[in-house]
Amino acid sequence: MFLKRLECSACGCEHEWSRLQNLCGTCNKPLFAIVDLAAASRTITRETLLAREKSLWRYREVLPLPPDIEPVSLGEGGTPLLRARKFADDVDLWIKDESLNPTQSFKARGMSVAVSMAKHLGATKLAVPSAGNAGGALAAYAARAGVEAHIFMPRDTPRANLVECRELGAHVTLIDGLITDCAVEIGRRKANEGWFDMSTLKEPYRVEGKKTLGYELAEQLNWRLPDVILYPAGGGTGLIGMWKAFDEMEALGWIGKNRPRMFAVQAAGCAPIVRAFEAGEKSAAEFQDAHTLASGLRVPKAIGDFLILKILRESNGGAIAVHDEEMICVAREVGANEGLFVCPEGAACFAALESLRSDGKIRSSERVVVFNTGSGIKYLEAYDRGFGG
Repeated sequence: MFLKRLECSACGCEHEWSRLQNLCGTCNKPLFAIVDLAAASRTITRETLLAREKSLWRYREVLPLPPDIEPVSLGEGGTPLLRARKFADDVDLWIKDESLNPTQSFKARGMSVAVSMAKHLGATKLAVPSAGNAGGALAAYAARAGVEAHIFMPRDTPRANLVECRELGAHVTLIDGLITDCAVEIGRRKANEGWFDMSTLKEPYRVEGKKTLGYELAEQLNWRLPDVILYPAGGGTGLIGMWKAFDEMEALGWIGKNRPRMFAVQAAGCAPIVRAFEAGEKSAAEFQDAHTLASGLRVPKAIGDFLILKILRESNGGAIAVHDEEMICVAREVGANEGLFVCPEGAACFAALESLRSDGKIRSSERVVVFNTGSGIKYLEAYDRGFGG
């Protein structure tokens, strides 16, 4: 067992990992799982990975679940890293396509690890606020684990997500409002209902599943990280997780000190991180009247905002907002040129790439990785609006 403790990402306060935990008891900020990397390195190396299954659980030693416990898995991870053929042919562009995960989005990674740990630690009822894909992932993994899933969604969540959750046996509640309003409702009821809160970064293990994005990316690029990463940031767990993975891999001796410039991509109608980054703030104020058809980006206040902003600055990256119309138009361009039906959040990253290239912030000689976090098939209402003719 290589998990040593939980540690607050803000104040550093240490917590026991062996019981269900949400936020830091001292400052109410997210907790990180701290792994004994020196011990882990005795059984996991770059070479031993070659013979392992194509799954995020190939990195078992740096994940929190005890080795004798069977993970709750549906085959998540091991998604392709595709070389772009036509889109932005003046850049060394690669696409990490997370739509091939179970439930067709990157949320499967976090939920596999988080549900595995929650079940191991005794949880029987799990609750999450969701704009869509996190709910679908929790519903699937809770069903696989044999525990209850209680999912709270904005009433205008894409219908595909709603149907998915219901067909997977979850208890679905629709809320008039945003994902933040859903979170408030869970907070109000969870003690009486006996729910364990699985919200983004309000438990320590979804980020552990997401960090495997960083491990996979390094492995697929032969342990040379790209120059630039473009990532759609709502709650930002994937971006935070990758940064954690990079530090862990350096400690393991797998990579050097060089890091990609990290760019958080948001929707113009909900861009709290962009505003805070441009204003030089360390945290982001709640974005009022948030609206965007990219439901995964409609997160007006992220609990990990201070971590996202720190990463963007440490990496000499940035934050950029994209209009909904741009997402839809670019998605069609990506589809026609690369054969990928990307989600609006992923499309936002392609649009951001075009903008950053025009501004000279990304050079033609650089290797760039764009993350497509889910399948466009779940957003048919958005793509049926007809932006772009």
